[in-house]
Amino acid sequence: MKEQLIKIKELLKNSGFLDKEIAIYLTILELGRGTVAEISRKAGINRSTGYVILDSLAGKNLVSISGKEPKQEYVALSPSNLVEYLNREASKQKKLTESAREILPELTSIYNVGDRPKVFFYEGLAGLEHVYEDSLTSSGDIYSTSTYEEMHETLPKYFSTYYERRAKKKIFVHTFVADTPLARERKANDIKEYRDTSLIPQDQFPVPTDIEIYNNKVMIASWKEKLGIIIESEEIATTLRSVFKLALIEAKKHYETTRAKEKSTILVLPHGDLGVDFFDEVEDDGDNNEDGRTAYCQRCYSCSVLHNKRQDSDEAEENCA
Repeated sequence: MKEQLIKIKELLKNSGFLDKEIAIYLTILELGRGTVAEISRKAGINRSTGYVILDSLAGKNLVSISGKEPKQEYVALSPSNLVEYLNREASKQKKLTESAREILPELTSIYNVGDRPKVFFYEGLAGLEHVYEDSLTSSGDIYSTSTYEEMHETLPKYFSTYYERRAKKKIFVHTFVADTPLARERKANDIKEYRDTSLIPQDQFPVPTDIEIYNNKVMIASWKEKLGIIIESEEIATTLRSVFKLALIEAKKHYETTRAKEKSTILVLPHGDLGVDFFDEVEDDGDNNEDGRTAYCQRCYSCSVLHNKRQDSDEAEENCA
């Protein structure tokens, strides 16, 4: 019975009934009939409010009025009247929707008067989800910067499906993000998630908010303030898109330079006939031997690499004799 009552209350609330209206309506259904005082007392609502609500329910043909004051009573009508009332309301809403659709061009012309930038604010977790949902309306590439740790900590369930949904829409993203373990994990999925990620040093270029540029919009998500902002302006979007393209070029250069240093490899080539094999490194670091390559002793190789020590051939021969 308790579960049924919860279900009924939820239905009435979704149908536009206020909490006090629901309390009065369910009370009169239970009593069958009663005076304002009796019904209000059982519903836990003051008498004057009970009058207003009962008259409203009578206007919806859910209760009827019997007799006159001071013996006037309100009588509950069949619950089937509720279905009829909801059907009438649905019909009204349908007509209103059709009317709104007819005047949409006029409304749009008013909305775009002066072609001024429009700024929309969305608060809370629902607001942050809303601005990211809007990015899925992009008709072209998105240019962005993101903070994966904040995103996934704040909306873990939402972002567990967001990337896949965006990829299915074939919306490509060009982004630069702080170089963190999570960012590298996401970068590893770039192809699958329709994205090109450039990593930047977090200590040099902190970016605590998310920014996405798409269509004629700029979206900003502040995770600390739980605030989402959408700016609609062709001029602003075009300007920031150009700035982001330039930033991405530099971010990519920085990333590739960093990766080149990280991936500095040693080419394994025997060198000399010293009773031990020597290995050469392609990179010219200024400490090369005569043929322009840096020699490493095979016996000392791992130690040399570990300590980033380089030796020329003569020194290596002497140390390894």
